[in-house]
Amino acid sequence: MKLEDARVLLIGAAGGIGRYLARELLDAGARPCMVALRQEELDSLREFLGASGADACYLAADVTTETDRQACVDKMQEKFGGVDVLINLAGINAFARYEDQSPEAIERIMLVNAVAPMLMARAVLPGMLAQAGGRIVNVGSTFGSIGFSCFTAYSTSKFALRGFSQALRRELVGSGVEVTYVAPRGVETPLNPPEVYAMAREVKMAFDQPEAVAREIVDAVRKGSKEKYIGFPESLFARINGVFPGVVDNSLKKQNEVMRSYAANGGHD
Repeated sequence: MKLEDARVLLIGAAGGIGRYLARELLDAGARPCMVALRQEELDSLREFLGASGADACYLAADVTTETDRQACVDKMQEKFGGVDVLINLAGINAFARYEDQSPEAIERIMLVNAVAPMLMARAVLPGMLAQAGGRIVNVGSTFGSIGFSCFTAYSTSKFALRGFSQALRRELVGSGVEVTYVAPRGVETPLNPPEVYAMAREVKMAFDQPEAVAREIVDAVRKGSKEKYIGFPESLFARINGVFPGVVDNSLKKQNEVMRSYAANGGHD
């Protein structure tokens, strides 16, 4: 898919990956509308993008609400006449033992990471179907294919997003609207509290730079990928887990003990 002049609705544009993805889209000649939760985040993004983002579209919106999801669609219609690409990037994380997480925190993770992207896709879908073309890009995680200790709620939300992406992609065959699921492994962003990095060093968990992940997302859009898993050996383990989960269970036993220890000493909601 060509990104030049493509009308892109980017949800979660001000986050660690989002700001680099916004820059990649602008450099590719796309016409993005950058959406973030708070205006101050957009102000920081505008400063980060500099001259390239001076005339871009920015919108502060909470896409967990129907009103703000519709505001995103309306803004794209007003500014560009529709949506060619939706990128659902916004997400929240939590590193904690499941028994220590509040019901409210668990519910929030599911709302932000799974329900909101599903409903945002629903909001843009009528327009895409009417123009017989479009792409919905859902950014998940390797944890959406491999359930990880002390990331239970987060893993569950990303499993849901992966399943949604697969089901919707199959439902839309022949419509001109396509669905891409991108699964990064660990990414160095402010989303991660210090104890995650301490734990990761001990279990040798790899992290990628956000700008590299942003380039991979753009590459997936350009190539029209159905699914893209970023990083090795995580991409291999994701596939092994789908066929031989017992093998992965055994390989993660020692890691699980370490992860629970770090989560007990500093796990966050």
